[in-house]
Amino acid sequence: MATKTKRSIKKKSVPTANTDGPYLLKLVLYTIVGTQWLWFETSTGSAPVPIGLLIGLVFAMHEHFQVDRKIEYAVLLAAMLAGFVAKVGVFVSI
Repeated sequence: MATKTKRSIKKKSVPTANTDGPYLLKLVLYTIVGTQWLWFETSTGSAPVPIGLLIGLVFAMHEHFQVDRKIEYAVLLAAMLAGFVAKVGVFVSI
């Protein structure tokens, strides 16, 4: 019976380009989503609901790479406040 020998195969390491593009794109998308509000307007006033924050939190919690979740939460909160001041979102008259 012949014995099998295991050979360690050395793989050449390919230098990867460490770009910040995907990270920046993710932050921009969180900013856009975070600014969205759902404004219910009645004759007596308006009731805003931060729907973008809720959607952004769901995306941030279910993301595969959760390295920088605290930064994503901070971006969502800042975008939420900016969207509230600028009154960005969908307006529904009741």
